[in-house]
Amino acid sequence: MNRRHFLSASALALSAALLRAQSTERPLTVGVIGHTGQGNYGHGEDTVWLKIAQTKIVAVADADAKGLAIEAKKLGGVEAFSDYKAMLAKAKPDIAAICARHIHEHRDMIVAAIEAGVKGIYIEKPFVRTLAEADEIVKLCADKGVRLAIAHRNRYHPVVDVVKQLVASGEIGELKEVRVRGKQDQRGGGLDLWVLGGHGFNLATLFTGPAISCEATILVEGRPATKADVRSGDEGVGLIVGDEVHARYETKSGIPLYFDSKKGSWTKGTPFGARLIGTKGVISLQIDEEPLAILERNGVKTPITTAGIGQAEPIKDIKLVNGGHHGAIRDLLAATTDKREPLCGPEAGRETVELTLAVFASFAAGGKKVALPLADRQHPLR
Repeated sequence: MNRRHFLSASALALSAALLRAQSTERPLTVGVIGHTGQGNYGHGEDTVWLKIAQTKIVAVADADAKGLAIEAKKLGGVEAFSDYKAMLAKAKPDIAAICARHIHEHRDMIVAAIEAGVKGIYIEKPFVRTLAEADEIVKLCADKGVRLAIAHRNRYHPVVDVVKQLVASGEIGELKEVRVRGKQDQRGGGLDLWVLGGHGFNLATLFTGPAISCEATILVEGRPATKADVRSGDEGVGLIVGDEVHARYETKSGIPLYFDSKKGSWTKGTPFGARLIGTKGVISLQIDEEPLAILERNGVKTPITTAGIGQAEPIKDIKLVNGGHHGAIRDLLAATTDKREPLCGPEAGRETVELTLAVFASFAAGGKKVALPLADRQHPLR
């Protein structure tokens, strides 16, 4: 393989695989679940189904009456329910789109969808609040044969496989470490770790493998955080601590993984995500940006596309594939047909939850290194 270029056929093959969706005599029905005022409908997880030929929205549920009326109209006048359990029971959708961004309802919504007999679930990130909840859902999905995909939408970008090939072939030399940064806006620190850190973790561990330990430093206004600084976080994440977080993970591969976030450090034009740092160069994975991947070598930054380094992107709808959730939905539909796990399924979701909670577990242990998987499957700050 020429490490500077990939054959156009490779990009076309990736595109074809991504575009392949479930073949069926009728569209798969979709029941949308949101909650106005409690995370609403995420970043377009409700309307994406209107653009996927293999699916048809048949109902929507929202506990907020005003929000429900607006959403039902937006989705084409579909049947509206104030109770998502009632919607699942009556509409019996093939797929549940769980869109609420606040995660305190995620576990119950997922369980209700599985119990109602759905084939697939697409859920907004973050996944769930605790490892106990994640363990329960991993088992339920496996037992019931339900395909669940999490909206870490960059994981479904076809350029990720190209980057994996480049790293494996030595394009940036020996991979020495991977660094994940949050967005570092007003949510910097513990909330940034929860809400946006998962995007970076979900990509980073493709290159480092599973983490086996975590050691973290958490600060508040520049001083070491104390138990008195533990507070309830926004967006239903539960207890958090810190406006500045620095964590180091050891991994099975021996490649260290780092996470950093400091409130107010964000500057315009600085994407968040993961940096793959090698002996000959760096590849930056820029969350929700296009191009997603940038090669940095000898002071020069070069885009990486599905056709290779510095090549024009052959997939015309690549922005919809990534930012518009089309890649994730197409993968979920293919997963239901092939009876395989989606690219970002419940086990991948559990991993991001574990990497997040490991930071708080280290804090609870006085900043000491904690082993992964965590023995305590409840929230470390409870």
